[in-house]
Amino acid sequence: MTVQSSKKTEEFALLLRKAEQKREGISPLSADNPDLTIDEAYQIQLINIQEKLNQGQVITGKKIGLTSKAMQDLLGVNQPDYGHLLNGMEFENDSVIPANILCQPKIEAEIAFKLKKDLTGPNITSLDVLLATEYIVPAFEIVDSRVQDWKITIEDTVADNASSGLYVVGEQKFVVSEVDLAQLGMGLYKNGKLVNTGVGAAALGHPANCVAWLATKLAEYDIPLKAGEIILSGALSAAISINHGDQFTARFAGLGEVSVSFS
Repeated sequence: MTVQSSKKTEEFALLLRKAEQKREGISPLSADNPDLTIDEAYQIQLINIQEKLNQGQVITGKKIGLTSKAMQDLLGVNQPDYGHLLNGMEFENDSVIPANILCQPKIEAEIAFKLKKDLTGPNITSLDVLLATEYIVPAFEIVDSRVQDWKITIEDTVADNASSGLYVVGEQKFVVSEVDLAQLGMGLYKNGKLVNTGVGAAALGHPANCVAWLATKLAEYDIPLKAGEIILSGALSAAISINHGDQFTARFAGLGEVSVSFS
């Protein structure tokens, strides 16, 4: 992982670290710094990931965001983004998570890929991804933002580790040949009530396309996707806000389910 820094990126990284520690949102970095670039935002992200690695955390995978056209249109971009997953972010299926450890969390249902081989870009294809996948599982990403009221541009969310919070993966594992990922349907239930539906094709046409994009993008920063990593391939429907006492279950056709509660 190649981390480049400047006085500006170091200062912005520190602002985000303090916001996470205090669980208090800050003003958008881009508001007072309209010249902030996406590349600088990724360097801010990498500075803070390196800080957590220095503290003893371990990278367990990556997450992909902004995979739907609706979200890209909302932020005025034409590409996804990515963030890092760390062991401190991982919770088991059916966990009860204290909601107060996050700032302003929302939940998304996704398909997670567990890799059995490294994927090193550029020019990775969806077929490369499928051949490198050990298994797939249903997953939740609990997204969070250290930017107050989610008033983010793509530069803000990228700098903030792609608005990552926590993640939960299901227990049932499936090989990719067993499931038609593009046509796979999902129902998201909040406190027993269906609140959202989605389909695999909502993520760049096919979830494996998202992972291929990521492996190619990471080559710009000398970062491979490594065997053993979990890759969250992108939300299949809109994010739902989380409150104390909420319970969520996502049911995937042919792929089982994943559940989590918040105390």
